[in-house]
Amino acid sequence: MLDELDKELERRGHCFARCADDCNVYVRSVRADERVMQSVERFLERRLKLKINKTKSAVAPPSRRKFLGFSFTGGAAPKRRIAPQAVARFKERVRGLTRRTQGASLEKIVEKLSRYLIGWRGYFGIGETPSVLRALDQWTRRRLRSIVWTQWKRGRTRYAELRR
Repeated sequence: MLDELDKELERRGHCFARCADDCNVYVRSVRADERVMQSVERFLERRLKLKINKTKSAVAPPSRRKFLGFSFTGGAAPKRRIAPQAVARFKERVRGLTRRTQGASLEKIVEKLSRYLIGWRGYFGIGETPSVLRALDQWTRRRLRSIVWTQWKRGRTRYAELRR
C-alpha cells in the first residue's frame, strides 16, 4: 500500500527510510521540515486515503529522529547509534532480571540474562558507537556483582570469598 509513497518520495528526491508503516523522511532545515511534512501529509490523505498519527510523525534531521531503535550522530560523517529510548528500555529490563531480592541463584539469573543479552546484542550490534555497548556491559556486570555481594550475607563470608 505504501509503495506509492516510496515512489513519490524517490521522484521528489528525498532521503527516507521505511519499514512496514514506519517511515522517516530526512531533510536539512526547519523550513524544509514543515514544507515536506505538509506535502507528504496531503499526499497520504488525498491520494492514499490514509491518516497520519501526528503525535508520532515528524520530518526532521536524522540526528533528532529515531527509527527502529536507532538514531544517527550529527556531523560530517554520521554514525548509527542506539537511540536513548532503547538504552532506557534495556536498563529497565536488566533491572527486572537482576533484582537482588528475587532469591534466585546467580546461575539462574545469568541464564535468563544471557538469553536477553544475546538477542539484544544481535539486533543492536550493528550500531557504530561501541562506547555505548561498553558502558552497558560495565553497568550489567556491576549489577551482577551486587547480586553476589548480597548473597554473601555476613562479613566473614565476604572476607573469605574476596580472599579466595
